[in-house]
Amino acid sequence: KGGVGALRLDQPLQILGMENSAKTEVVLLACGSFNPITNMHLRLFELAKDHMNGTGKYRVVKGIISPVSDAYRKKGLIAAHHRVIMAELATKSSTWVEVDTWESLQKEWTETAKVLRHHQEKLEASNGGHQQDPPVLERPGRKRKWTEQRQDFTQKKVLGPKTKGGPKVKLLCGADLLESFGVPNLWKSEDIAQIVGHYGLVCVTRAGNDAQKFIYESDVLWQHQNNIHLVREWVTNDISSTKVRQALRRGLSVRYLVPDLVQEYIEKHGLYSAESEERNAGVVLAPLRRNAAGADA
Repeated sequence: KGGVGALRLDQPLQILGMENSAKTEVVLLACGSFNPITNMHLRLFELAKDHMNGTGKYRVVKGIISPVSDAYRKKGLIAAHHRVIMAELATKSSTWVEVDTWESLQKEWTETAKVLRHHQEKLEASNGGHQQDPPVLERPGRKRKWTEQRQDFTQKKVLGPKTKGGPKVKLLCGADLLESFGVPNLWKSEDIAQIVGHYGLVCVTRAGNDAQKFIYESDVLWQHQNNIHLVREWVTNDISSTKVRQALRRGLSVRYLVPDLVQEYIEKHGLYSAESEERNAGVVLAPLRRNAAGADA
């Protein structure tokens, strides 16, 4: 009898092990300005993780924040080293979300599809036992202070147990990025197909946002709809970097809109002002300039 009882006790553990091994490990990658990072950016990761884990098919093992380089040339975009440090301060208490500086250090603007590829290849190299760090690209005049401050941040724990095939990178975004696919010359059509078809999107939407209608109206998105995971944000949060910068320009408090450490850093360095908001004013956004030139060629 004892033997039968032991077998029965073991069975749930065996089933649990099989379930875990059958799940696809996912790394959520968020690309953007993070100018500055807000509590909403951090919530996107938590919402997406809950949704993906809740499907029973996936297990989110890591989140990556990848701030865009200065070469993006967006109006009001402050220096990358400040945006990276703020993101690192914001994720200091997270056990699974970390900041990656590779994209921010590129001298030229890097397409999102290439950033996804970089992180997927890095994961595959790590999964195969050949850990490979990307070369550090020195930005001319990059502040030594950035390097010193970055040494203070503890390294986040490495990926957990590997499953067959290794983790898959998916692009984490809000519904505004999904809809930006429809803006002429902002994205190359082959990049959209690669992002959605090869990697996949985890898109956090709001109750008033009709992301499904947008997918239906786009041939390429409709074709890859099974690789687009729509996450409904039931507890709505309307914080945006634009609104945070506006409040700061007016001398208003941004406490509880951004993490406390980020607020302290902004105040210490006097980061956002009417002058900083005019940075890159009148300059054509890097993707629009590059893609328009390609279309004319």
